[in-house]
Amino acid sequence: MRGAQAGSASDLEALFRRHWPAAHRAAYLVVHDSAAAEDIAQEAFVSAVRALDSFDRRRPFGPWLHRIVVNRAIDWTRARALRREIGDEPLAVTAAPAARAPDELGGETMAALASLSPDQRAVVVLRYVLDYSPGEISELLELPRGTVNSRLRRGLDALQERVVREGP
Repeated sequence: MRGAQAGSASDLEALFRRHWPAAHRAAYLVVHDSAAAEDIAQEAFVSAVRALDSFDRRRPFGPWLHRIVVNRAIDWTRARALRREIGDEPLAVTAAPAARAPDELGGETMAALASLSPDQRAVVVLRYVLDYSPGEISELLELPRGTVNSRLRRGLDALQERVVREGP
């Protein structure tokens, strides 16, 4: 981290290689669009690199980066929903089919996650895919712990309802 903060290209590259897979995965699981996830993760890295001088090295880099990624992914999802409301075609209609998910989750799981609101999807992904605790999610997203727990509960309830309705 010190080298990256000092501007070392090799240290920045090492930081990128270490954190890119999780950043891309988090973005993809929130937006369900491979191209958008790649753009979001790249923009988050650029933003993080620009802010490295203000980063507190006593804290882990991964959660800080995930916060940037997830917030950008939520913003992208909300903007896409707004575009639909004002009449633009959904991205899925105009874009090429998405590449496979960058992880081990199956299509049914991805479809179930996609059915959640962006806020619920973000906390479910952070908790059950990226293994953050509710307290860590609260810090990452700057939300009260009760809000995180509520979104987790509502998200899990919606997923359970979908499984009951559509079968395993």
